[in-house]
Amino acid sequence: MILTTTSRIEGMRILQYHDIVIGEAIVGANVFRDYFASIRDIVGGRSAAYEKAMNQARRLAFKDLMETAASLGANAVIGIQIDYEVITKRGSMLLVSISGTAVSVVAGTGADTALHA
Repeated sequence: MILTTTSRIEGMRILQYHDIVIGEAIVGANVFRDYFASIRDIVGGRSAAYEKAMNQARRLAFKDLMETAASLGANAVIGIQIDYEVITKRGSMLLVSISGTAVSVVAGTGADTALHA
């Protein structure tokens, strides 16, 4: 599966636009992670626990996105956008949402001969 933030893939021709696809993941931060992250906020530095949670959520959301695109018959997703949101007052839940357009591409150049969905 080819994934890109651009609207085109160099050296590839879009044959078909399938649909907009979305992958989402929500991960929770536990009490200890919150506690140690708050200490990091005071003394400075990066919170490895939160970075790990963000990476995990991003991987899960990309997996969801690719599975959805593949189920439509796509072999690429173009125009990808990634959003991160904290969804609780205490910041203990993180939502990662990734969206893009599922397409079928083949090697080649020239004008797109896409069949618009």
